[in-house]
Amino acid sequence: MPNRKIVLLVATVAAFLAPFMSSSINIALPSIGKEFRMTAVALGWVATAYLLAAAACLVPFGKVADILGRKKIFGLGSLIYALSSGLAAAAPSGAVLIASRVLQGIGGAMIFSTGVAMLTAAYPPQERGRVLGINTASTYLGLSLGPVLGGFLTESLGWRSVFWVNLVLGFVLVVIVLAGLRGDWAEAKGEAFDAVGAALLAAGLCALMFGLGKLPRILGVGFIAAGAAFLALFVRWESGYRSPLFDLDLIRRNTAFAFSNLAALINYSATFAVGFLLSLYLQYIQGLSPRKAGLILIAQPVVMAVFSPLAGRLSDRVEPRLLASAGMGLSSVGLFLLSFLGRTSSLTSVGASLVVLGFGFALFSSPNTNAVMSSVEKRSYGVASATLGTARLTGMMSSMGAAMLIFALYLGKTAITPEVFPRYLAALRTAFVLFGALCAAGVFASHARGKLKEAKRGDR
Repeated sequence: MPNRKIVLLVATVAAFLAPFMSSSINIALPSIGKEFRMTAVALGWVATAYLLAAAACLVPFGKVADILGRKKIFGLGSLIYALSSGLAAAAPSGAVLIASRVLQGIGGAMIFSTGVAMLTAAYPPQERGRVLGINTASTYLGLSLGPVLGGFLTESLGWRSVFWVNLVLGFVLVVIVLAGLRGDWAEAKGEAFDAVGAALLAAGLCALMFGLGKLPRILGVGFIAAGAAFLALFVRWESGYRSPLFDLDLIRRNTAFAFSNLAALINYSATFAVGFLLSLYLQYIQGLSPRKAGLILIAQPVVMAVFSPLAGRLSDRVEPRLLASAGMGLSSVGLFLLSFLGRTSSLTSVGASLVVLGFGFALFSSPNTNAVMSSVEKRSYGVASATLGTARLTGMMSSMGAAMLIFALYLGKTAITPEVFPRYLAALRTAFVLFGALCAAGVFASHARGKLKEAKRGDR
């Protein structure tokens, strides 16, 4: 098999892993909560711990990969991901499970800061939208199979089996990389690594997310303020450092790159918690089993998987901002439709709302990724891929943080029981209205990126 196709294979398998894990875990959360007696907020940390670790490490590992070689970092990350999945499967407590998710996030950061970068380097610009569309479709295939297989595994073998499956998939990825992948893609070889900048960025993101989880208490406000201070120090340090972790000119002078990443941040902030919220809604309020809940949740990612390659191919010919902005608008409509859920809502209405949301997301994601990766030089592919991943994961963290904050305000530290169902439904509606409004505002950020061809001419 040609090396280019091997790159596509490993990047596609990698794109499958994290969303498969996330959507599987969403279905398994009630079972995990029952075994470890965890509150709704604590269950949120099972999902969020992975995102937090990955977001803190993506840009540093993207830079390391540009310097040392993307294949090395990709392979090591795959191994860490596999081993941490085994640790999660054997976790004796909720605390150990959350800790293992942190390790998974570190491995995931090493994978996702390099996968798209390798793919972009291997294929010419005229084929980039097509292969990125395939890569995105793999992400949505993971989201599609996660609820179904996760529900089946949770019911048949218990929630731990979800992690055993990811252990196997992680090792398969390691074998493919070692046996068939040639080349190392180290265009920034010889540059220094900015360890101080990496520490400041990680501290800022971690403090922000931890603070979101502690709101509305004063401790939460303090951590958010500390996170903002660390990020301000990061920007100041990077501005004066000879070999920065992140070239701030990518944001200052590259409109397409800056607004494409902002659009990704907004889109994921508005949409990621949907699976978490609806998994709880379908199992607690509608009384569905994990397997049946998974069959409902599959509607959104199936639509994504079908239409993402088409949207990616189309973005090679049509301005990405037009496709992505239309997708953002449709996503907003789907979120507002979900805000009308109640105890007597039909499963058909839930599925229809997820179809609208999925189609909107498919129109947004592939063209937006194409816009990001096509707006930078080859030597910055790793950092660009990592920046997009950081925007995506920071959005995911913000989405989960907002959901946990709303739960804390409406439910406190109580578990979800029939006595608190009315408060839970009020929290659910509040979350979907907030997310729908955020996605609507994101249309303007998506459209403001300008024309990609003009941006590329300006960057030369």
